[in-house]
Amino acid sequence: MLIRLLRWGLAGALVAWTLIRALGLERGYPLVPMFAFAPYVALLALVVAGLAVWRRWWRGAVVVGACAAILTAPLVPRAVPNRAPADAPGVRLRVLAANIAANDVPAERIVRDLRRWDVDVLSAVELPPQVVAAYDSAGIRSVLPHRVLRALPGFEGTGLYSRLPLRQLPGPRGTEFGLAAAGLRPPGAGPVEIVSVHIRAPTDSAASAQWRRELRTLPSAGRGPLRVLAGDFNATLDHAGMRGVLDRGYRDAAEQAGVGLRPTWPSGRRRSPTLVTIDHVLADRRARVISARTVTIPGSDHRGVLAELLLPRA
Repeated sequence: MLIRLLRWGLAGALVAWTLIRALGLERGYPLVPMFAFAPYVALLALVVAGLAVWRRWWRGAVVVGACAAILTAPLVPRAVPNRAPADAPGVRLRVLAANIAANDVPAERIVRDLRRWDVDVLSAVELPPQVVAAYDSAGIRSVLPHRVLRALPGFEGTGLYSRLPLRQLPGPRGTEFGLAAAGLRPPGAGPVEIVSVHIRAPTDSAASAQWRRELRTLPSAGRGPLRVLAGDFNATLDHAGMRGVLDRGYRDAAEQAGVGLRPTWPSGRRRSPTLVTIDHVLADRRARVISARTVTIPGSDHRGVLAELLLPRA
């Protein structure tokens, strides 16, 4: 009797999770942070469905198998590349989204990596003034000479460093952190607007409500200049709020490159696996993605996302 109750209880929990995920109903704390782990629940559903078949628990196998199918379906596109061919015509732009964790110690290593990765635009979040000074001393101007910065104390600042000239733009309003925004025009392409994104983490009920509001403040794409959003969204593609951003005219670069399941946080901690994918480069749907990968950001607890975008010619 107890085993029957336990297995139907697990099946019921998976059904509830599946309905919330399918309908985008996750709200408040702790549901919002829990849904960052949705791929692991999909894996759990697959395992439970397999065990149900093995134990010949047919009703449970049908119920849990349906949950597994529904939960797994959104994960498949993240592992299947849909990128542009390497020789496709257009203008290339390499964007690095990096949460640098307000750490100024590895400045020289980061500058070397920026040069090695041939980065065109760096979106740096958790950027305080002392890190800006450390990067200047390390020679970042020799790699990325142009900048639009909103460097603030602690973890609240963001900034854009670029190989190309930048024109400062007003950032989204209503965000806890200062979001830097800029316009640039790559040779041969039309104008591009880029925002360095850092959304508040949904760590409690009030923060979860603020998290949702901040995602809604991010600008739409599809009309006017091409837009790119890059940084730490504190959200995965399994969050309805994040999918709402994509629905406003964006594609996730990692998903397009087939690496959308590679986690970015927490990173660099001993004995702590990297678990969730909360750092992103979102590209205007009028652009295409050539490649994307995660990279180590020295001194940070996040992995960065390095994406090569293909912009249409002007």
